[in-house]
Amino acid sequence: MKVVFMGTPDFSVPVLDALVEAGHEVVCVYCQPPRPAGRGKKDRPTPVHARAEALGLPVRHPVSLKGEAEQAEFAALGADVAVVVAYGLILPQAILDAPTKGCLNIHASLLPRWRGAAPIHRAIMSGDAATGICIMQMEAGLDTGPVLLRRETPIGETETTDQLHDRLSTMGAECIVEALSALNTLTPEVQPEEGVTYASKIDKAEAAVDWAKSAIEISRQIRGLATFPGAWTTHKGERIKLLGAELAEGQGDAGTVIGPALTVACAAGAVRITKAQRAGKGAQDIDTFLRGWPIETGEKLGSE
Repeated sequence: MKVVFMGTPDFSVPVLDALVEAGHEVVCVYCQPPRPAGRGKKDRPTPVHARAEALGLPVRHPVSLKGEAEQAEFAALGADVAVVVAYGLILPQAILDAPTKGCLNIHASLLPRWRGAAPIHRAIMSGDAATGICIMQMEAGLDTGPVLLRRETPIGETETTDQLHDRLSTMGAECIVEALSALNTLTPEVQPEEGVTYASKIDKAEAAVDWAKSAIEISRQIRGLATFPGAWTTHKGERIKLLGAELAEGQGDAGTVIGPALTVACAAGAVRITKAQRAGKGAQDIDTFLRGWPIETGEKLGSE
């Protein structure tokens, strides 16, 4: 098929690769514009932009698709279908209508659960047992379109957003290739009205750990916010990101270290931190972290 690909971050790159490897003609790649990054604050192309150029594909990065000129250029591509995954712009109706077979979105949840911006984070933070990929026929509403194909996967007890992100990215690539190969035979399923939830954008204010919550809540928070923005606590006046956690045995005053390998008491139960990071340093497994920044049993976190 003649495909327009629309995506921006790392999550989208395996999908672009899969479309090319499957033999589809990617007539153009749309992504967000380059933005200042790094110490020099020079414009840096997005991951999809960089990958598309490496593949020799034409790239466009308009700041909006609302203008008639942009819509005319899009329509002139003569695409059979547009594949959209984490693009970052709302598609006007003229764009949705331009490809002969419409626009297909790869969404990282089991719709109608977790429509919106942060479905992977929210699934982990809410303690969902499973999530998955939906290939959705796009319409004007926010992730409201009929589902053409869905695949489910369990969420591991210690799995972080980063780990699940990578698994779902690979699943999304496999699913869209499968969906395109069977597009004429798939039956769109209208999403039920029951069970709708919204995955609101992550707010950095959610990242501070409150040890007065239960171990289950704190474990989900730490795993769900890894690696960005990263749940955090303090020790001796320094902020420490907590990037991995598992439930542990023990009890004590909330926030108190009650065992080796940074086992911390919560309001109910305890968590063992498995990965941490100091400001200006790289992320480390907990044994390596504690060799460089010792935290002793009996010390309290988050009190400074």
